[in-house]
Amino acid sequence: MTFPSDLDIARTADLKPLKQVASEIGVGEHLLEPYGDHVAKIKLDAIEELEDRPRAKYVLVTAVTPTPLGEGKTTTTVGLGQAFKHLDRTATVAIRQPSMGPTFGIKGGAAGGGYSQVVPMELLNLHLTGDMHAVTAAHNLLAAMVDNQIHQRGGIDIDPHRITWRRVIDVNDRSLRNIVSGLGGRADGTPREAGFDITAASEVMAVLALSTSLQDLRQRMGRIVVGADRDGSPVTAEDIGAAGAMTVMMMDAIKPNLMQTLEQTPVLVHAGPFGNIAHGNSSVVADRIGIRGSDFLITEAGFGADMGAERFFNIKCRTSGLTPDAAVLVATVRALKAHSGRHRIVAGRPLPDELLAENPDDVLAGAANLRKQIDNLRMHGASPVVAINAFPTDFDSEHAAIREIAEEAGARVAVSNHFTEGGKGATDLAEVVAEAADEPSQFEFLYPDSASLREKIETVATRVYGADGVDYSAAANTHLDQHEANGFGNLPVCIAKTHLSISSDPTLKGAPTGWRMPVREVRASVGAGFIYPLSGDMRTMPGLSSAPAAERIDIDEDGNIVGLS
Repeated sequence: MTFPSDLDIARTADLKPLKQVASEIGVGEHLLEPYGDHVAKIKLDAIEELEDRPRAKYVLVTAVTPTPLGEGKTTTTVGLGQAFKHLDRTATVAIRQPSMGPTFGIKGGAAGGGYSQVVPMELLNLHLTGDMHAVTAAHNLLAAMVDNQIHQRGGIDIDPHRITWRRVIDVNDRSLRNIVSGLGGRADGTPREAGFDITAASEVMAVLALSTSLQDLRQRMGRIVVGADRDGSPVTAEDIGAAGAMTVMMMDAIKPNLMQTLEQTPVLVHAGPFGNIAHGNSSVVADRIGIRGSDFLITEAGFGADMGAERFFNIKCRTSGLTPDAAVLVATVRALKAHSGRHRIVAGRPLPDELLAENPDDVLAGAANLRKQIDNLRMHGASPVVAINAFPTDFDSEHAAIREIAEEAGARVAVSNHFTEGGKGATDLAEVVAEAADEPSQFEFLYPDSASLREKIETVATRVYGADGVDYSAAANTHLDQHEANGFGNLPVCIAKTHLSISSDPTLKGAPTGWRMPVREVRASVGAGFIYPLSGDMRTMPGLSSAPAAERIDIDEDGNIVGLS
């Protein structure tokens, strides 16, 4: 029997009226701004109105270092949220909004999968309420005003060679990575090298996710650094005169989006910051609403625990003031087999037959990655739960191997069949998560605000990534000195590195040791509120594959979307 597609499953959903979904988390109809029948914005007044309600248990979902295919964090997050209803408990799910670049590229949609999805799937993956477009427009308005400042030779003597603010678009387009703008005559601007990133990589997106209010958003917009003047002093969006208009363009986007799962669990969908160069977490305002809505608030962080979870702990929790009660670490048989170093997984190609064969020894050979990621959660004081995301191609012996690794590391563990069975298939996981969340929590940041930027970088590199130390280029040392001289030394760090290894080298699997992390440059996202050192080459504008998903997406004779996965 062929398993139905995600889109086919999504179209069978029995959706509740959204005002009823909202009422279940304490959000009155007066706080909703409907966008059609099945999605609504929640006004920020909800934060204050819900303040006296009991606080939910706060659960983070993260993962082992993923393969290029991903290991199902969103699906697990949704399935876990659905599972609590089967235990007569309530839950709210908070996730990032998918970027349309991957939707039309290799990855496809990001609404969960199988019987653990956010619906309507088409809405979530295609435009939703326009937040991505608002971020794109606000970002590009600033870019236009920077170039206009140069063209008009205004009051700020901005150095064209020191402009760091590129443009963005929510499409995978490698041809836009590096361009020359301003070609033509004098009226067409000043020619200079420039480029595009994908919208999710915009600092405006990171600002959206970390803002605590509309006024906080306005202040953060003003602090965005776009480059330097000819004396080397930073130039901000406030200096350019763009911050106010940018905030106005984001006034609707800052309101979280309310949707529901296939089993009618409330879902807050908001913001989608890039997981490599930004913090890769959904919004603070969504969590501040959701934390008062149910028995559990379940949110996810991008990529593995060395990346999204570390940034959740040290960047997002610093901003929100919320701390987690438990952390779920998603593990799959295929990921641990890949970390054995014996198998290679390539996006867009079928999995090798030898990887699909029963082989618990290969799972055990990849154990180091799972152990290290458990340790990365525990060092922040989060109680770890390993969720074995079960695939139909798995074998019981392989699940037993993962259980053995997890229990030896002192973590709770449960097999979850949420993809094929929905919430019912994740009840074992939900029970274990509830146990972990009831334990006393002793959350701690990895470093104090007062530590130097180098101390912060080296703490993350050595403790979380397992590096022996950090090697800075001459440029990186200059940047660090400049950032501290400019008063940015109190900010947390967000190390931009590959997501395919705990190390900074994507070819190193498992939990590598005996290596040093290179830092080639250090940039400042002052509006978002973090410093990001670059270790390795980061693609902030993905390209399309030889067979992009866009080729399969169409409408049928009845006007229904087909081919979305």
